[in-house]
Amino acid sequence: MFLKPAVASGTLIATLLSLPAAADASFERCMGDLRSEAQKHGVTQETFDALTRALEPDRSVLGLLDYQPEFRTPIWDYLAGLVDEERVADGRAMMEQWAATLQQVETQYGVDQATIVAVWGVESNFGRNFGKRPLLTSLSTLSCFGRRQSFFRGEFFTTLKIIENGDVDAARLTGSWAGAFGHTQFMPSTFARVAVDFDGDGRRDLVDSIPDALASTANFLVKAGWVSGQPWGHEITLPGDFDFSLAGRHNKRSIAEWVRLGVRRIDGVPLEASTTAAAVLLPAGEGGPAFLVQRNFDALYSYNTAETYALAIAHLSDRLRGGGAFVRPWPTDDPGLSRAERREVQALLVRLGYAVGEIDGLIGKTSREAIQDVQRANGLEPDGRAGRYMLDVLRRLAGTAEGEES
Repeated sequence: MFLKPAVASGTLIATLLSLPAAADASFERCMGDLRSEAQKHGVTQETFDALTRALEPDRSVLGLLDYQPEFRTPIWDYLAGLVDEERVADGRAMMEQWAATLQQVETQYGVDQATIVAVWGVESNFGRNFGKRPLLTSLSTLSCFGRRQSFFRGEFFTTLKIIENGDVDAARLTGSWAGAFGHTQFMPSTFARVAVDFDGDGRRDLVDSIPDALASTANFLVKAGWVSGQPWGHEITLPGDFDFSLAGRHNKRSIAEWVRLGVRRIDGVPLEASTTAAAVLLPAGEGGPAFLVQRNFDALYSYNTAETYALAIAHLSDRLRGGGAFVRPWPTDDPGLSRAERREVQALLVRLGYAVGEIDGLIGKTSREAIQDVQRANGLEPDGRAGRYMLDVLRRLAGTAEGEES
């Protein structure tokens, strides 16, 4: 789970990043202020002192306050990396491996197994990517510098309570820059509100207990309004005279009303003309796929407050049930790449002499800069994007294109 970005002052962040000595002094003063607040948040002075004595700020998190891929990445790129054949295969393997636990979770909470596993897959790649930043370091830094300090202070104190209560050891609490952690990446405050001890060991542990993580995810969705037995929605076709002002996740009408207006499922299965509320979603505008989304889509949205994120979870859950790709293509002539293809991009950049770090399928700053260099050298727009066209360019440059003359 990540934070929805807001506009911040780039000048302020640049100043904080360029003044380490002053920032360290400010950090020490800030930690003193936090210490005086600790007891009001239920944290003992002994716990605060023991867990913060060696903390130093990590200013790199300040530059991430306004970055979130759900809002910056074209949806075809975003979904191509999150819902690929590799993740579908891994998800089905996890559903088989954890079948008994998932059945128990579904029975108790009413959230289907595919949805729970889809959240797990998108959030941490089934426990492979927890994030490497120590929570106490990131959250103490964000509590003292940048915007939203009040919010992050609450998360910082809650993290101290999690450790004090013995749920998760401090050394195991690593995660995202913003403080999300564990198999399904809960923020500390979300953990405090909805995490459950499903394996019965007396601890709510989202890091080392997969049963706790899966059940806690289901509990989150239930509290977000999940309706058992109801789909998240469907890909649809719209009539030629559709009034696009009616679209939008908040513009809900009964499914019966949408049917009357000419909305149909794209797979030809009739929509049940019921009183169930639903909305037409056009994540890429009028030229892309259209969806009729119901209450469960809103529950998925609440996990990360981004429609692209909710659609990724919804689509992956459908794929895990045996469904296929979306029928209508995205409105682009340069489709996104799977993680395997992104790894190929990185490997080709290395072959061309660029140092891009680990070949992991994550197109980060170093990979983007290398792509920009290739683009400039070949008279292309240096946007740093790793799409289908760029992959073909790199294949040709590296001499691996099919049919290239030796």
